[in-house]
Amino acid sequence: MVTLATMQTVICADVRENGRVVRAALVRAAEAGARVVHFPERALSGYVISEIAGWDRVDWRALREELEETAALAGQLGIWVVLGANHRLPGGMWPHNSLYVISDTGDVVGRYDKRYCSNPELTYWYTPGDAPLVFDVDGVRFGCALCIEVVFPELFAEYERLGADCALLSSYSGDPVHGVMAQAHAGTNCMWVSMSTPVACSATLAAGLFGPDGHVVERCAPRMPGQMLADVGVEAGRYRVALRLSRPWRALARSGHVHAARRVGA
Repeated sequence: MVTLATMQTVICADVRENGRVVRAALVRAAEAGARVVHFPERALSGYVISEIAGWDRVDWRALREELEETAALAGQLGIWVVLGANHRLPGGMWPHNSLYVISDTGDVVGRYDKRYCSNPELTYWYTPGDAPLVFDVDGVRFGCALCIEVVFPELFAEYERLGADCALLSSYSGDPVHGVMAQAHAGTNCMWVSMSTPVACSATLAAGLFGPDGHVVERCAPRMPGQMLADVGVEAGRYRVALRLSRPWRALARSGHVHAARRVGA
Protein backbone atom coordinates (compact mmCIF):
# COMPACT_ATOMS: atom_id res chain seq x y z
CA MET A 1 0.00 0.00 0.00
CA VAL A 2 1.03 3.60 -0.60
CA THR A 3 -0.15 6.66 1.32
CA LEU A 4 -1.35 9.16 -1.25
CA ALA A 5 -1.96 12.86 -0.57
CA THR A 6 -4.47 14.46 -2.94
CA MET A 7 -3.90 18.22 -2.85
CA GLN A 8 -6.22 21.21 -3.17
CA THR A 9 -4.03 24.30 -3.51
CA VAL A 10 -4.23 27.97 -4.44
CA ILE A 11 -2.91 28.69 -7.97
CA CYS A 12 -2.06 32.15 -9.31
CA ALA A 13 -0.21 33.75 -12.24
CA ASP A 14 2.98 34.22 -10.18
CA VAL A 15 5.19 31.17 -10.74
CA ARG A 16 7.38 32.03 -7.75
CA GLU A 17 4.35 32.17 -5.44
CA ASN A 18 3.02 28.91 -6.87
CA GLY A 19 6.38 27.34 -6.12
CA ARG A 20 6.24 28.49 -2.51
CA VAL A 21 2.70 27.15 -2.15
CA VAL A 22 3.64 23.79 -3.65
CA ARG A 23 6.71 23.33 -1.46
CA ALA A 24 4.87 24.32 1.72
CA ALA A 25 2.20 21.77 0.81
CA LEU A 26 4.89 19.13 0.25
CA VAL A 27 6.27 19.66 3.72
CA ARG A 28 2.79 19.33 5.27
CA ALA A 29 2.08 16.18 3.27
CA ALA A 30 5.39 14.61 4.24
CA GLU A 31 4.79 15.40 7.91
CA ALA A 32 1.40 13.68 7.61
CA GLY A 33 3.05 10.54 6.24
CA ALA A 34 2.43 10.88 2.50
CA ARG A 35 4.50 8.79 0.10
CA VAL A 36 3.05 10.24 -3.12
CA VAL A 37 1.73 13.82 -3.40
CA HIS A 38 -0.69 14.66 -6.22
CA PHE A 39 -1.22 18.29 -7.30
CA PRO A 40 -3.78 19.98 -9.61
CA GLU A 41 -3.40 20.82 -13.26
CA ARG A 42 -0.83 23.60 -13.76
CA ALA A 43 -0.30 23.97 -10.01
CA LEU A 44 3.20 25.33 -10.61
CA SER A 45 2.85 27.34 -13.81
CA GLY A 46 -0.62 28.80 -13.37
CA TYR A 47 -3.65 28.17 -15.54
CA VAL A 48 -2.75 29.93 -18.77
CA ILE A 49 -6.21 30.89 -20.00
CA SER A 50 -7.45 32.18 -16.65
CA GLU A 51 -4.33 33.71 -15.18
CA ILE A 52 -1.80 34.31 -17.97
CA ALA A 53 -2.54 36.61 -20.91
CA GLY A 54 -0.22 34.84 -23.38
CA TRP A 55 2.91 32.75 -23.77
CA ASP A 56 5.03 35.86 -24.13
CA ARG A 57 4.12 36.71 -20.53
CA VAL A 58 5.53 33.45 -19.15
CA ASP A 59 8.83 33.53 -17.26
CA TRP A 60 10.14 30.16 -18.43
CA ARG A 61 13.38 30.53 -16.52
CA ALA A 62 11.49 31.06 -13.27
CA LEU A 63 9.32 28.03 -14.03
CA ARG A 64 12.40 25.86 -14.60
CA GLU A 65 14.03 27.08 -11.39
CA GLU A 66 10.88 26.50 -9.35
CA LEU A 67 10.57 22.98 -10.74
CA GLU A 68 14.20 22.26 -9.87
CA GLU A 69 13.77 23.60 -6.34
CA THR A 70 10.61 21.57 -5.85
CA ALA A 71 12.31 18.42 -7.12
CA ALA A 72 15.22 18.98 -4.74
CA LEU A 73 12.80 19.28 -1.82
CA ALA A 74 11.05 16.06 -2.84
CA GLY A 75 14.43 14.34 -2.67
CA GLN A 76 15.14 15.78 0.76
CA LEU A 77 11.74 14.66 2.04
CA GLY A 78 11.94 11.27 0.33
CA ILE A 79 8.53 11.52 -1.34
CA TRP A 80 7.15 11.23 -4.87
CA VAL A 81 5.42 14.22 -6.47
CA VAL A 82 3.05 14.53 -9.43
CA LEU A 83 2.96 18.21 -10.35
CA GLY A 84 1.03 20.09 -13.05
CA ALA A 85 2.93 22.65 -15.15
CA ASN A 86 3.32 23.95 -18.68
CA HIS A 87 6.22 22.37 -20.58
CA ARG A 88 8.05 24.54 -23.10
CA LEU A 89 8.69 23.15 -26.58
CA PRO A 90 11.36 24.32 -29.04
CA GLY A 91 10.89 26.20 -32.30
CA GLY A 92 8.05 28.42 -31.18
CA MET A 93 5.60 25.54 -30.85
CA TRP A 94 2.86 25.87 -28.28
CA PRO A 95 3.78 24.14 -24.99
CA HIS A 96 2.49 20.87 -23.60
CA ASN A 97 0.06 20.86 -20.71
CA SER A 98 1.93 18.39 -18.52
CA LEU A 99 2.28 16.47 -15.29
CA TYR A 100 5.86 16.08 -14.05
CA VAL A 101 6.59 12.92 -12.08
CA ILE A 102 9.34 13.55 -9.50
CA SER A 103 10.82 10.59 -7.64
CA ASP A 104 11.81 10.36 -3.98
CA THR A 105 15.43 10.93 -5.06
CA GLY A 106 14.57 14.38 -6.39
CA ASP A 107 14.73 13.41 -10.07
CA VAL A 108 12.14 14.17 -12.75
CA VAL A 109 11.59 10.60 -13.95
CA GLY A 110 8.60 11.10 -16.23
CA ARG A 111 6.29 13.62 -17.86
CA TYR A 112 2.73 13.10 -19.00
CA ASP A 113 1.58 15.44 -21.76
CA LYS A 114 -2.16 15.95 -22.08
CA ARG A 115 -3.37 14.00 -25.12
CA TYR A 116 -7.03 14.97 -25.36
CA CYS A 117 -6.96 18.76 -25.35
CA SER A 118 -10.13 20.83 -25.53
CA ASN A 119 -10.95 22.68 -28.75
CA PRO A 120 -9.88 26.09 -27.31
CA GLU A 121 -6.61 24.56 -26.09
CA LEU A 122 -5.85 23.12 -29.52
CA THR A 123 -6.87 26.36 -31.25
CA TYR A 124 -4.97 28.87 -29.14
CA TRP A 125 -2.73 27.34 -26.50
CA TYR A 126 -1.38 23.79 -26.44
CA THR A 127 0.36 21.05 -28.39
CA PRO A 128 -1.13 17.64 -27.49
CA GLY A 129 0.91 14.69 -26.24
CA ASP A 130 0.75 11.20 -27.73
CA ALA A 131 1.34 8.56 -25.04
CA PRO A 132 0.08 7.30 -21.67
CA LEU A 133 2.34 7.35 -18.65
CA VAL A 134 2.51 4.83 -15.82
CA PHE A 135 5.01 4.66 -12.97
CA ASP A 136 5.43 2.40 -9.93
CA VAL A 137 5.93 3.30 -6.28
CA ASP A 138 6.39 0.52 -3.72
CA GLY A 139 4.51 -2.00 -5.83
CA VAL A 140 1.60 0.31 -6.69
CA ARG A 141 1.19 1.45 -10.30
CA PHE A 142 -0.09 4.94 -11.12
CA GLY A 143 -1.38 6.41 -14.38
CA CYS A 144 -1.77 10.11 -15.24
CA ALA A 145 -4.59 12.14 -16.79
CA LEU A 146 -5.52 15.81 -17.10
CA CYS A 147 -8.82 17.67 -16.76
CA ILE A 148 -11.05 17.29 -19.86
CA GLU A 149 -9.58 13.83 -20.40
CA VAL A 150 -12.09 12.67 -17.78
CA VAL A 151 -14.71 12.62 -20.57
CA PHE A 152 -12.75 9.96 -22.48
CA PRO A 153 -13.46 6.58 -20.85
CA GLU A 154 -11.07 4.83 -23.22
CA LEU A 155 -8.15 6.57 -21.51
CA PHE A 156 -9.04 5.06 -18.12
CA ALA A 157 -9.72 1.67 -19.72
CA GLU A 158 -6.25 1.92 -21.26
CA TYR A 159 -4.70 2.47 -17.84
CA GLU A 160 -6.62 -0.54 -16.53
CA ARG A 161 -5.08 -2.65 -19.32
CA LEU A 162 -1.65 -1.24 -18.44
CA GLY A 163 -2.10 -2.50 -14.89
CA ALA A 164 -2.59 0.85 -13.15
CA ASP A 165 -3.94 0.56 -9.62
CA CYS A 166 -4.65 4.29 -9.35
CA ALA A 167 -5.32 7.03 -11.91
CA LEU A 168 -4.09 10.49 -10.93
CA LEU A 169 -6.47 13.00 -12.51
CA SER A 170 -5.22 16.59 -12.19
CA SER A 171 -7.81 19.17 -13.13
CA TYR A 172 -8.63 22.86 -13.25
CA SER A 173 -12.38 22.49 -13.58
CA GLY A 174 -15.31 23.27 -11.35
CA ASP A 175 -17.76 21.16 -13.33
CA PRO A 176 -19.35 18.75 -10.84
CA VAL A 177 -20.16 16.36 -13.69
CA HIS A 178 -16.41 15.75 -14.02
CA GLY A 179 -16.48 14.44 -10.49
CA VAL A 180 -19.32 12.09 -11.37
CA MET A 181 -17.34 10.85 -14.39
CA ALA A 182 -14.17 10.31 -12.35
CA GLN A 183 -16.16 8.31 -9.80
CA ALA A 184 -17.67 6.24 -12.60
CA HIS A 185 -14.23 5.48 -14.07
CA ALA A 186 -13.11 4.24 -10.65
CA GLY A 187 -16.07 1.89 -10.36
CA THR A 188 -16.03 0.77 -14.00
CA ASN A 189 -12.33 -0.08 -14.04
CA CYS A 190 -12.00 -1.15 -10.38
CA MET A 191 -9.17 1.28 -9.76
CA TRP A 192 -8.54 4.17 -7.43
CA VAL A 193 -9.02 7.62 -8.97
CA SER A 194 -7.45 10.62 -7.26
CA MET A 195 -8.87 13.95 -8.46
CA SER A 196 -6.78 17.00 -7.53
CA THR A 197 -8.38 20.41 -8.14
CA PRO A 198 -7.43 23.96 -7.05
CA VAL A 199 -9.18 25.99 -4.40
CA ALA A 200 -10.67 28.18 -7.15
CA CYS A 201 -12.75 25.20 -8.36
CA SER A 202 -13.48 23.57 -5.03
CA ALA A 203 -16.87 25.15 -4.32
CA THR A 204 -18.38 22.89 -6.99
CA LEU A 205 -15.64 20.29 -7.49
CA ALA A 206 -13.53 19.67 -4.40
CA ALA A 207 -10.45 17.47 -4.62
CA GLY A 208 -10.94 13.91 -3.48
CA LEU A 209 -10.41 10.20 -3.89
CA PHE A 210 -12.68 7.48 -5.28
CA GLY A 211 -12.18 3.84 -4.37
CA PRO A 212 -12.05 0.86 -6.75
CA ASP A 213 -15.65 0.05 -5.78
CA GLY A 214 -16.75 3.42 -7.21
CA HIS A 215 -17.56 5.01 -3.85
CA VAL A 216 -16.19 8.28 -2.48
CA VAL A 217 -13.37 7.72 -0.01
CA GLU A 218 -13.11 11.36 1.07
CA ARG A 219 -13.26 14.91 -0.33
CA CYS A 220 -11.40 18.06 0.70
CA ALA A 221 -13.41 20.87 2.29
CA PRO A 222 -14.52 23.45 -0.29
CA ARG A 223 -13.11 26.96 -0.67
CA MET A 224 -9.90 26.39 1.28
CA PRO A 225 -6.48 24.77 0.80
CA GLY A 226 -6.32 21.20 1.96
CA GLN A 227 -5.02 17.70 1.53
CA MET A 228 -6.69 14.31 1.70
CA LEU A 229 -4.58 11.32 2.73
CA ALA A 230 -5.51 7.71 2.08
CA ASP A 231 -3.82 4.37 1.58
CA VAL A 232 -4.16 3.10 -2.00
CA GLY A 233 -2.89 -0.08 -3.59
CA VAL A 234 -3.47 -3.72 -4.30
CA GLU A 235 -4.28 -5.08 -0.84
CA ALA A 236 -7.92 -6.09 -0.73
CA GLY A 237 -9.47 -5.28 2.66
CA ARG A 238 -12.87 -3.67 2.15
CA TYR A 239 -12.19 -3.65 -1.60
CA ARG A 240 -11.74 -7.42 -1.90
CA VAL A 241 -14.66 -7.87 -4.30
CA ALA A 242 -13.61 -4.97 -6.53
CA LEU A 243 -9.92 -5.87 -6.67
CA ARG A 244 -9.84 -9.66 -6.36
CA LEU A 245 -13.06 -10.63 -8.13
CA SER A 246 -14.56 -7.87 -10.27
CA ARG A 247 -11.41 -6.48 -11.88
CA PRO A 248 -9.96 -9.82 -13.09
CA TRP A 249 -13.37 -10.98 -14.31
CA ARG A 250 -14.05 -7.79 -16.23
CA ALA A 251 -10.63 -7.96 -17.88
CA LEU A 252 -11.36 -11.52 -18.96
CA ALA A 253 -14.83 -10.58 -20.22
CA ARG A 254 -13.45 -7.61 -22.18
CA SER A 255 -11.02 -9.91 -23.95
CA GLY A 256 -14.02 -11.45 -25.70
CA HIS A 257 -13.12 -15.08 -25.03
CA VAL A 258 -15.57 -15.83 -22.22
CA HIS A 259 -18.83 -14.87 -23.86
CA ALA A 260 -17.92 -15.70 -27.47
CA ALA A 261 -17.77 -19.42 -26.71
CA ARG A 262 -21.21 -19.39 -25.12
CA ARG A 263 -23.21 -17.41 -27.66
CA VAL A 264 -25.79 -19.14 -29.82
CA GLY A 265 -27.54 -18.03 -32.96
CA ALA A 266 -31.09 -16.75 -32.91
